[in-house]
Amino acid sequence: MPRYEKSVFLNCPFDDAFSPLFHAAVLTIAALGFTPRCARESEGEADPRIDRIAKGLSEAKYSIHDLSRFHGEGPDNLSRFNMPLELGMAVACRFQGRITGIQHNWVALVPQGFVHQKFISDLAGFDAPAHEQAAASIIREVAAWLTQQPDFTPPAPSARKILEALPKIGAVAGGGAG
Repeated sequence: MPRYEKSVFLNCPFDDAFSPLFHAAVLTIAALGFTPRCARESEGEADPRIDRIAKGLSEAKYSIHDLSRFHGEGPDNLSRFNMPLELGMAVACRFQGRITGIQHNWVALVPQGFVHQKFISDLAGFDAPAHEQAAASIIREVAAWLTQQPDFTPPAPSARKILEALPKIGAVAGGGAG
């Protein structure tokens, strides 16, 4: 099992359109000496998905929550609320940690232009990093946040070096959803 202090739970879409951004975040987490974790690692287990997500969050000191997808989809124009739900679970982990002494820190990645303040206004007061739906901006924001965490151990490759390595990782991953 990965060390708690170096585990980062990644909460993001797993579809093909988001796949390059998922790979960019995973590569950045690993390049900075942390262990990327996500809900997909426990697929196939008999427990309900929400239980597996709660377990994954509880086994990671850090979590990153991408809230950049906020528009409705399909003929009914329904928005998916998995990302905000999992962020809420991370907030609860942090709150519970104040009681138990087990730390959890999280960050929400949001779309450009402060539009997130219209659909998740409770994040007001947090300086949520925004990204442009591009690998370079995901790498920049994830790296900036992780290098500020107490368990980060320098040195680390620059965001540019991580971006340059991404095509090699994408080829290995087969371009799939991760």
